[in-house]
Amino acid sequence: MASGRPLEGLRVVEMSHMVMGPSAGMFLAFLGAEVIKIEPPDGDKTRNLTGMGAGFFPTFNRGKKSVTLDIKDENDLARLHALLKTADVFVENFRDETLAKMGLAPEQLRQKNPRLIVASCKGFLKGPYEHRAAMDEVVQMMTGMAYMTGPLGRPLRIGSSANDIMGGLFAAFGVLAALIARDKTGDGASIRSGLFENCLLLVAQHMVQYDIEETESPPMPERVFSWPVYDLFPTRDGRQIFVGAATDGQWEKLCKGLGLEHLLDDPRLQSRPDQIAARDWTLPQIAEKVAAHPFAEMVRIMEENDLLFAPVARPAEMYDDPHVNRPGGLFTSHYADKKDFRAPALPVEMNGRPIVSESVDIPSIGENNAEILGALKVEAAE
Repeated sequence: MASGRPLEGLRVVEMSHMVMGPSAGMFLAFLGAEVIKIEPPDGDKTRNLTGMGAGFFPTFNRGKKSVTLDIKDENDLARLHALLKTADVFVENFRDETLAKMGLAPEQLRQKNPRLIVASCKGFLKGPYEHRAAMDEVVQMMTGMAYMTGPLGRPLRIGSSANDIMGGLFAAFGVLAALIARDKTGDGASIRSGLFENCLLLVAQHMVQYDIEETESPPMPERVFSWPVYDLFPTRDGRQIFVGAATDGQWEKLCKGLGLEHLLDDPRLQSRPDQIAARDWTLPQIAEKVAAHPFAEMVRIMEENDLLFAPVARPAEMYDDPHVNRPGGLFTSHYADKKDFRAPALPVEMNGRPIVSESVDIPSIGENNAEILGALKVEAAE
């Protein structure tokens, strides 16, 4: 592992689209695996999305190789089967019955290649809903995530494909566990990651609160606060800043930093429950102090006093963020026939260094056909 890529030498065949399956493949690619993306002859349709979908393909297909196959064609399907005999991992997100008809169901593949690990990215795990179609927004509505995100009566999906990405992460997590097990037993495994179950885990804290206390959490915009200060405030120059004081020490530092020392001596504010109960009259005083400072000055005050704070930023502004632009924060990908772009890799460091595949470029459609399929000609013709 001299390269720092722990999965170097591992071959992954990925046949998926949109976000969940491709993100699983991307995570494995970043860890050093050779990830071969199977696309239809005209390319993955996700390549041509615009608007909010324009980032799907380039973001989640970095560091992969592209091979085009028409799996409805018997010869190309034979080539895929031949390729899978050379693979350690197969990542897919097709319907179970569709895979079975092509001989690509996990149990069918593992009969031919017992060491193969099949990672299936599905809407649901096995159960009453397993045959339902699902997308990120669907499971957010189903599990209560959307209810918890929007104001009462206005359920809202969260502002990214978080469930798809985490569903892919859990698929990759399962692959890593199966690889460790395979080293011990010699056998592969069938992994199934569920979009619904992923979202269910994300709302589990609210489920457990109800199971323990028999009280339901209100949506986040309507929540009862657990901290004296955990709010947005406008600054003098019209920008918003989030300020938090969640501990006794932070409350003291915030009051001193904003020149509100009199609050520290107020007998009505000597415990955290007292401070929370007094939010209706303490927050206006804090807001007045924040509004007296320009944003940059508020950042200085927050940093000097080691306080919880954050600007309210847009994703596009991340390209100007100094921490995002630290060495190893962003990696530039070449996107064939389109514009090069910058994006983060895994949010993990190993031995003080980011983990990223040797290449983070986006392959052109069928770019690696000759390299990959050329080595299979004899086997595929059998």
